[in-house]
Amino acid sequence: MNYNKFILLLLLLFSIATFSQSQYRLKTGVKSEKVRFELVNNIIIIPVKVNGIDLKFLLDTGVNKPIVFNFYKALDSLRILNSKKIKLKGLGEGGFVNAVRSSHNIFEIGNAVNMDQAFYTIFDSNLNFAPKLGVPIDGIIGYDLFKDFVIEIDYVNKYIRLFNPLHYKYRKCKKCDIINLDIIGNKPYVEAKVGMDSLAVPVKLLIDSGSSDALWMFENKSKGLFINDNYFKDFLGAGLSGDVYGKRTKVKDFSIGKFSFNNPKVAYPDSIIVKNLKKNKDRDGSLGGEILKRFNCVFDYPNSRILLRTNNLYKLPFSYNRSGLQVENDGVRLVMELSTEEGGGAFIVNKNNKSINFQTIVKSNYKYHSKPSFSISVLREGSPADLAGLNVGDVITYVNGKSTHNMSLNQLVGYFYKKPGTRLELKVFRFGKERIFSFELKSPIK
Repeated sequence: MNYNKFILLLLLLFSIATFSQSQYRLKTGVKSEKVRFELVNNIIIIPVKVNGIDLKFLLDTGVNKPIVFNFYKALDSLRILNSKKIKLKGLGEGGFVNAVRSSHNIFEIGNAVNMDQAFYTIFDSNLNFAPKLGVPIDGIIGYDLFKDFVIEIDYVNKYIRLFNPLHYKYRKCKKCDIINLDIIGNKPYVEAKVGMDSLAVPVKLLIDSGSSDALWMFENKSKGLFINDNYFKDFLGAGLSGDVYGKRTKVKDFSIGKFSFNNPKVAYPDSIIVKNLKKNKDRDGSLGGEILKRFNCVFDYPNSRILLRTNNLYKLPFSYNRSGLQVENDGVRLVMELSTEEGGGAFIVNKNNKSINFQTIVKSNYKYHSKPSFSISVLREGSPADLAGLNVGDVITYVNGKSTHNMSLNQLVGYFYKKPGTRLELKVFRFGKERIFSFELKSPIK
């Protein structure tokens, strides 16, 4: 064999073998890749192509291997390769969930490709995050993407940018701080401080971009982490193993690197949930999306660090759901709407001034259209909405005279975070009958 051809063949085989390993790489000639995302309730949703099928994934630093759910288009057309049945334990009140591990799949995120990606598929139609977020969700991805790139996240302009770690250059900036990361169990942890009364308590927090909250803390009185008397019980979110409940309050302050926040809100999950979360015995809680979105972040797993740069959301006040309502998009409703269309015209002769006018004939008719349906999924006991007489299952059709048919879930929920004293009037459907309720928003803590 010709020597040059032999060397070329070896290089080609090496290139194919390297690319086929479970690793994301940018396509040839691409220096960085910009991927736009949706930001829903402080959570990032990115487009991911799996074995040629376009899907939407949560970008979650708290997740190891990708997870694909089975209740959307995913499994109707997605090839499940080299599968093996397993059980997964996730966050929530339930136990293990049944799953299938699939290997040797092709994942594409823009021009970033992994030719040998494993993922888990969960076969539980009740495990559905889409109604709570108001947008379709097909899966979750985390560590496998973060480990291979330096990833910039721009929360204001809603995009991530993927860089080859060997070529990424940090820029000096006054609004920035570089903080060390501990990657433990393929998850990023950071050191911070929480102001508890007169004490500044050092804490180790999981950076959890899949959490919409600001902070979660695990009660530990010996360390100085405790729940004060100024709290309320609430629904905290949904995990793989069911719903999560706990207590919400606020702390005096919170600092990370050179940045600090006054009176940030914090949630303490119930103790049974904490047992499932504390795989790392040194973990004191989580740092979530409501704080992360105040920065443009640079995650650098290969070099175990994160850069935080303040953005125009940095001074945004921390707010609470002052209604006591949790609402979800539980499907669609058929809504009758007036539709008009031009149907030609006619010449009209005015005998008095002998003029001729052309008038367009407009046809009006009613048509049925599919619109999102928003129902109450959780009602906090003793809250303004509860005291006003609203019930779980009520379908909200109007808020302060505005139809919810053309709202997103984010827009609807935004009404519940308005200032204390704001009056809301909700028109709802209950058992086929329309009812109206009104109440004032009140802060659940002082």
